[in-house]
Amino acid sequence: MAAAAKLLIHPIKDATIVNIEELRILDSLEVEQIGAELYSLVDDKNRKKLIIDFTKVRILSSSALGMLLTLRKKAEAIKGTLILCGLRDDLKKVFKISGLDRLFTFAENEEAALSMFGITPAG
Repeated sequence: MAAAAKLLIHPIKDATIVNIEELRILDSLEVEQIGAELYSLVDDKNRKKLIIDFTKVRILSSSALGMLLTLRKKAEAIKGTLILCGLRDDLKKVFKISGLDRLFTFAENEEAALSMFGITPAG
């Protein structure tokens, strides 16, 4: 049985940052676990400003991309915004080749994503 997906979730003001601690998001069970936890933030906790940090992620499966599309739709349904940050160049290329770069908002890092929400991180 696969271990639970490693996500670090922390709120900063009215935004929620999710750091994905997995290097590879390939296994369908893993994608399902990550998706369930992320969907819960939107569906159950009504988090409208989500930042997903991919700094540690090296590989994403196509099912992981599908999960992110579903998360985006869920966020839009509650008039929320999803920002993806910390993507390596090769992952950015996957989004571009698949045309998904037009559907998502990207930031270089967490600080840039927070500033897109008008939030200055405490420092």
